[in-house]
Amino acid sequence: MTPRVAVIGCGHWGQNHVRTLKEIGALAALSDADPTRAAALAERFAVPAVSLEALLADTAIDALVLALPPSLHGPTARRAFAAGKDVLIEKPIGLDAIDAAATAKAAADAGRILMVGHVLRFHPVFERLEAAVAEGRIGTLRHIISTRLGLGRFLGMDAVWDLAPHDLSLVLRIAGEHPASIETLRRTVLSDETDVADIALSFPSGVGAEIHVSRVSPFRDRRFTAIGTEGMLCFDDLAPEGQKLAFYGHRVWRDGRAFAFQSADPEYIETEPGLPLDRELRHFLECVTTRQPPRTGADEAVETVRILETASPRSGA
Repeated sequence: MTPRVAVIGCGHWGQNHVRTLKEIGALAALSDADPTRAAALAERFAVPAVSLEALLADTAIDALVLALPPSLHGPTARRAFAAGKDVLIEKPIGLDAIDAAATAKAAADAGRILMVGHVLRFHPVFERLEAAVAEGRIGTLRHIISTRLGLGRFLGMDAVWDLAPHDLSLVLRIAGEHPASIETLRRTVLSDETDVADIALSFPSGVGAEIHVSRVSPFRDRRFTAIGTEGMLCFDDLAPEGQKLAFYGHRVWRDGRAFAFQSADPEYIETEPGLPLDRELRHFLECVTTRQPPRTGADEAVETVRILETASPRSGA
């Protein structure tokens, strides 16, 4: 049977979870600190609006999706685990590594599923890129570049904490290991916090990565590139359908005392259709049912928060 899931927190992203879970047939209830918003959504999606305390006590609720302010994710998730619920937590799962680790330990101690909402990991284009790297399409992986630029989203978190979790999840998956060193260049431009940041990661294997985020860019850019010894793969999320994943057969080699290079036109790779959030939530439901570890589990969740905390320490944290 399909697990019964409740969504806690019905802001912009929480409403996406509500809608998608309803379409899947798994939405059992919802809860929000704003009773007016909760009542309106409950009526729209034909489910009850219930308090958090009532949801935790309801044995018919199998799992929760938390889309709360990050400071509330850890305490709420730990209460849910103690109540026997599996939990998908929107990123980041906390605002410091100690809190994140405590949440991961609570899930393990209770034998519950902890999954973090790194939705781009379930994008079919990224999944195809990941498979192509594993197949050796670009030879030996040497470097990763992830860019996320745009205008807006001044929500009380700086650009590193708000934007970089997406990219860190993708980088960690392709690199396949935790970074050995983290360097960050941050700039305040138009707000009171970091608006632009460059994060450089070095991994034990020798692979490097660079992440560029900005919320004061006049244009949008959403590209993820894996560079290897035999070519490059680029996932451009803003490209037209059919051109979102490109292979470039660019090569660089030593020619005597110098280096030579050869460029190539892009070869577009066919990918499966599918909505990332739908795929993410279906994977969560499968994990709840089968008890298999989620693809975006506790280790990734804690490591992402550790990197964020190192890259952009929060005052008072």
